[in-house]
Amino acid sequence: MSVCQSTQLKTLNTFCISASADYISIAISIESLLALWQEAIEKNHSILLLGGGSNVLFTENFKGTVILNRILGINVQESDIAWHIHVGAGENWHELITYLFKQQIYGLENLALIPGNVGSAPIQNIGAYGIEFKHVCEYVDFVELKTGNSIRLTANECQFAYRDSIFKHQYKDGYAITAVGLCLNKKWEPILTYGALAQFSRENVTPKQIFDAVCEMRQSKLPDPTLMGNAGSFFKNPIVSIELACKIKSEYPDCPQYPYNEQSVKIAAGWLIDQCQLKGYSIGGAAVHTKQALVLINKGNATGQDVVALAAYVYNKVAEKFNIFLEPEVRFIGSKGEIDAVECIS
Repeated sequence: MSVCQSTQLKTLNTFCISASADYISIAISIESLLALWQEAIEKNHSILLLGGGSNVLFTENFKGTVILNRILGINVQESDIAWHIHVGAGENWHELITYLFKQQIYGLENLALIPGNVGSAPIQNIGAYGIEFKHVCEYVDFVELKTGNSIRLTANECQFAYRDSIFKHQYKDGYAITAVGLCLNKKWEPILTYGALAQFSRENVTPKQIFDAVCEMRQSKLPDPTLMGNAGSFFKNPIVSIELACKIKSEYPDCPQYPYNEQSVKIAAGWLIDQCQLKGYSIGGAAVHTKQALVLINKGNATGQDVVALAAYVYNKVAEKFNIFLEPEVRFIGSKGEIDAVECIS
C-alpha cells in the first residue's frame, strides 16, 4: 500500500473534472485495502473507494480519503466445457478481454472497450450489444471492511438487473469488491442482436470480427476519454409502460424500443435526448456530445457543477416532451461521498 503525493483527482476520473481529495491511497491487496480503510476510519475521514473512475462525476472537492483499488491478478482454470477466470478487481476491463483473446478464450467480445476496472462491472451489471455482465459472471468476491470477512456471492445471489445489483443496495457501504469469477463456455456462441452485428452470419462470424465491430461502433459514437473527458453513457435507458411506449411509437415510428418484460419496454435515452434537439448544447464547459446525445462531455474546463446543470437541463427537456424522467447512470460524488444523482438534477 502507498499514499499518493498528489491529492488531485483529475487524472483519476474519465470526466477529467478538476477536483481534489484530502488524501489519496493505493491498495494492492486485500490486506492493504483493510489497513488503509482502518487508518482513514481512525482519522474520522470520509472514504471513497475508486476503481478506474469511469462512472463517477465529482461535483466538488472530496473532503476525505480516496482509496484506489488496484488489486491485480488473472487466473485461468478450465473444465471440460468452460473456462473459469478469477480476476482481481483492479484489472482494466478491456485489457482483460484482449488478454483472454490472446489465450483464445472468447465470450466477452460484445463488452469490448467499456471503460473502467473489473471491480465496477458487477456493481453496474455493465452491458452492451446484447450481453450483460450477469451472463458471464460465476461469482463475485468482496470484503466487509469493518471485520475483514471475505464473502463470495454466486451470480444468482448478486440480484443483477438492468444497470443494477445487490452492490448498489445491501452491500453498498462498508464493503469492497476484491475479485470476480467469470465462466465462459468453450463452445462459443455469437451474440448478434444489436447494431452492425446483425449483418454477420451466425455460421461464419468469428470472435475477432465481433470484437472489431464492437470497437468500431463504440469509437464512432463515443469520444475517447483520454482526448475528451466523459463517462460514457450518462443516463440509463428508461423503462416505461407498454402504453407510453405505444403512444410514443405512434407519433415517432423510428423510436428505438426493446421489450423488457411483459409490462414494460426499454427506450433508447440517446434517441429521446436527440429528439429534443440537444446535440451540441452546452452549459459552461460541459456539452451534449454532437455524435451521441447520451454522452455528456467535458470540453476542457468543465466543473462538476457545469455537468450537473447540463444534466438537469437535459432531464427537464426530455420530461417536458415525453413525460419520461431520465435517471443518471453515472455516480455523483459530493464532498463526503456519493449523493443522490436524481435529486441533484430533478
